[in-house]
Amino acid sequence: MRLSDPGEPVLQPVAPDRALPADCAGYLIRSLPVQATLPALSTQGDYLVYVRQHYPRYFIDLNQSFEDYKAKFSAKTRSTINRKIKKFAEHCGGSLDWCQYTRPEEMGEFLKLARQVSALTYQEKLLDAGIPNSEAFTAEVMKLAAQDLVRAYIIFHEGKPVSYLYCPIEEGVLVYSYLGYDPSFMKLSVGTVLQWQALETIFAEGKHKYFDFTEGESEHKKLFATDHRQCADVFFIRRSLAHWLLVQGHRHFNAAVEKFGEFLERHNLKTRIRQWMRFGA
Repeated sequence: MRLSDPGEPVLQPVAPDRALPADCAGYLIRSLPVQATLPALSTQGDYLVYVRQHYPRYFIDLNQSFEDYKAKFSAKTRSTINRKIKKFAEHCGGSLDWCQYTRPEEMGEFLKLARQVSALTYQEKLLDAGIPNSEAFTAEVMKLAAQDLVRAYIIFHEGKPVSYLYCPIEEGVLVYSYLGYDPSFMKLSVGTVLQWQALETIFAEGKHKYFDFTEGESEHKKLFATDHRQCADVFFIRRSLAHWLLVQGHRHFNAAVEKFGEFLERHNLKTRIRQWMRFGA
């Protein structure tokens, strides 16, 4: 789904109208807007239609002022956000120290600082999901910056980077690609503070359509979003017994993982595991 032109939600996904290459098993349509929950497995012509997952895709409508955007929050929520900002500012000696990076000559510094923070996160230590540290990614960042197609942010404590946010821009849509923070600053909500400062700057530009939090659900996304679309990832796989068995195996594996997650949630173990991953890794 592209928020710049998302299309209408569908009741039934339709296979791409083009021939499937001989060496290709099928197609994947990511973030397809849907009207309702789709059946996990069905058939359509020569394809197995496998819906891997459903999820909300949250976004912020930037076609308004920042004052109008703030009005969407309850008085209690606005007070909570302001209190977090004030608390971190006081922790920093009375004011916030943060920077926006947009130009090619700035991005080298941003990447260096962001990687310092990323190295501390459990996402990078355990999941290899921090901000990439590769020549290819650096080259892509520089290319986007040269076209004014990236917004990146760092917030500091006593000159040390403690959180970063990286957002490339696609057709007027800022994409929430990478956010990380020093886990020792978690209780000071540095990710929330940086997100708020970044949004104020983004709204002030008045040149973007949406802020796309991409697929997945989290309290952070739900807090800041103005709306969401229900989406699904849909595979169109060439029909065969081998592919049917493969899909069934994947479905059963996912079901087992989901039940395990429900067990952890029921026994209040998810929070403990997340804390261990952040601080014990």
